[in-house]
Amino acid sequence: MNSIIKKVFTYLIFPVIIVGLVYAIVQSVMEPVEFNKHREYREGIAIQRLKDVRDLQVAFKNVNGRYASTIDSLQAFYKEGKMKIVMQVGSQDDSLAVVNTQKLKKRNPRITPQQLLERYNQGERLVFQIESEIPVKDTLFRSRTDFNIDSIAFIPFCGDSLIMESAIKTVSGVKVPLFEASMPFKSLLEGLNNQLRINLDAEREDQGRYKGLKVGSITAPNNNAGNWE
Repeated sequence: MNSIIKKVFTYLIFPVIIVGLVYAIVQSVMEPVEFNKHREYREGIAIQRLKDVRDLQVAFKNVNGRYASTIDSLQAFYKEGKMKIVMQVGSQDDSLAVVNTQKLKKRNPRITPQQLLERYNQGERLVFQIESEIPVKDTLFRSRTDFNIDSIAFIPFCGDSLIMESAIKTVSGVKVPLFEASMPFKSLLEGLNNQLRINLDAEREDQGRYKGLKVGSITAPNNNAGNWE
């Protein structure tokens, strides 16, 4: 009887235990690898979205003198807003065009860029700048087939809302517009190994860093840098 039990343990139970231990060891090694692989993929998409928010905020500030305080404002600016662009007509390297333009402006100091453009289109060699307004959506992200203005309101892979704030603070006696947009790891890495995500948050906290991805800062000017840069 004892020999039978011994054989059962030797040929059945022990192999199962060994296989289970090997599986547990492999899983303990592979889980961080898989976590980091998915984290890197998600961060890549999130970073691009934060860069898009930054580009929109910079354009918004150029037009309005401040940053947008809500995502809704940024989306409306993209869909309905206009931007002024300055177009160079002619070349500053063309010395004859430079001389012709100077003479023309001396004779008629009130000549407008539109009048200069009319003369230029008639064949005169001139050089000048002309300002015009064009829709924001016809300028920003035109070459980006993957850009979706409605998506920038959300953190990828979870559907939580992007966190964004703006402020005007006095820095060295000067009022400076500031903004920040952020995505906490708790939302961005939702569905991945929760303990590894908690460990990542703890590591960031120990380092005094934001527990996620963030661009800009409303507490200290950083030239709208991202914390991944």
